[in-house]
Amino acid sequence: MMDDNCIFCKIANGKIPSATIYEDADFRVILDMGPASRGHTLILPKQHFKDLCEADSTVSAKLFPLAAKIGKAMITGLGANGFNVVQNNGSSAGQTVFHLHVHVIPRYEGGPAMVSWIPGKANAEELTNTADIIKKHL
Repeated sequence: MMDDNCIFCKIANGKIPSATIYEDADFRVILDMGPASRGHTLILPKQHFKDLCEADSTVSAKLFPLAAKIGKAMITGLGANGFNVVQNNGSSAGQTVFHLHVHVIPRYEGGPAMVSWIPGKANAEELTNTADIIKKHL
């Protein structure tokens, strides 16, 4: 289903023009207008889902294979050395448009640092306790 008030629904369904690099029955893949690097793309499902938790399993199952296909094209076509696949859920995770979308960001040798963090520390007991909490909610 499409949300008439959602900008990504409008782009994904061709109501707003975009630099489209791929399209099929379920997705439109566009170049990001505020790219982190040359070739930064967004995979937009044509159906509206607020985030990954709301997506149906059919759409979810197709996201990573499509991201891999786009990433491979970035390596061979743009000369990228690798790529990041980023999907944000919720405003505290950096989501600013509440329509499920996946960033595929090509990475180039000597390019800026992005999608990184400083590793924390956790002892075995803390890891076990945290794992137990998450398991209870699966």
